[in-house]
Amino acid sequence: MSRKDSIVKRLKGIGVGAGYFSHFQYEAWNRIPEAAIIAVCNRSVAKAATIAEEFGIGKVIPWPDLGNLLDETKPDFIDVITPPETHLEVVQLAAGKGINVICQKPLAPTLEESRQIVDLAKNAGIRFMVHENWRWQPWYREIKRQLDGGMLGQLHSISVRMRMGDGWGEDAYLARQPFFRDYPRLLVYETGVHFLDTFRFLGGEVATVYARLQKRNPSIEGEDSGQIVVGFESGATAILDASRYNETDCRNPRYTFGTVRIDGSKGHLELAEDGRLLRKLLGQSTESIDYPHGTKGFAGDCVHSLQRHFVDSLLAGAPFESTGDDYLKTIALVEACYRSNQSGKVVRVE
Repeated sequence: MSRKDSIVKRLKGIGVGAGYFSHFQYEAWNRIPEAAIIAVCNRSVAKAATIAEEFGIGKVIPWPDLGNLLDETKPDFIDVITPPETHLEVVQLAAGKGINVICQKPLAPTLEESRQIVDLAKNAGIRFMVHENWRWQPWYREIKRQLDGGMLGQLHSISVRMRMGDGWGEDAYLARQPFFRDYPRLLVYETGVHFLDTFRFLGGEVATVYARLQKRNPSIEGEDSGQIVVGFESGATAILDASRYNETDCRNPRYTFGTVRIDGSKGHLELAEDGRLLRKLLGQSTESIDYPHGTKGFAGDCVHSLQRHFVDSLLAGAPFESTGDDYLKTIALVEACYRSNQSGKVVRVE
């Protein structure tokens, strides 16, 4: 056996789920030599078989046989890519067998169930990471580097405008993620949570939240548009102006998922929808920031970057960025948004 072959087999993983987004995750796993997905499990065996064929995965297992598969293969981790309402069941099974977990967001339908999942993992002593890939988009990593390096001075504000345009028709979301149509909570629960976590990544912990949410498309259950104002403990502010209903003019709205402006005491940064990042310091000319970003994978290949971090941290015994405990803080912001929208008031985050 060559050294390369031995490295490829260092970490064995089981993929649980075969929906639309799982393709990005399985593709990214195939580019990480220190890990190998050895089996895929799904309620629909036909979908699992399609995934297995596309990505060269050796085993296809129906959902009821997952426990037996874990006993038989003894994987190092499970990648949970199923709908949120199934996460507790899968994590409970993995925790009972001492298997590490990387779990897609939303973590669970409720904050209480999310806490159950996190507690299960902690009590079992397994490594648990939330698949929150937004902060791993290359433009946000570069913005974070600029902020940490003091290029903008003290942070004043973060402004994001998102216009997806994928939710305005009677057939909204059917082609890609049809379950979105039935979510009683949509914009903040499924999409806004990404930005809330990214706000925390860039600006630190949050003190207050104010939200006004709307449903523009009568064919769906949950809200699809809204405005959220976040007050950081530092005194800075973040604003998310988001709509899955209205459109943008860019060729690929799913690349950066919007435009961003960061203001600080020394100047500002602007992110364009094509990934261009511009910096203008006070009194100086605008300059382009050269940093690596491309169209491979999802949204700047952030899925690969996140999974690379998971594998590196697991092998080194190092902490994850998105631990269960940390991500509960982001979920608390989601709940604060819905409370604020219902009450019409600013909500203080505990």
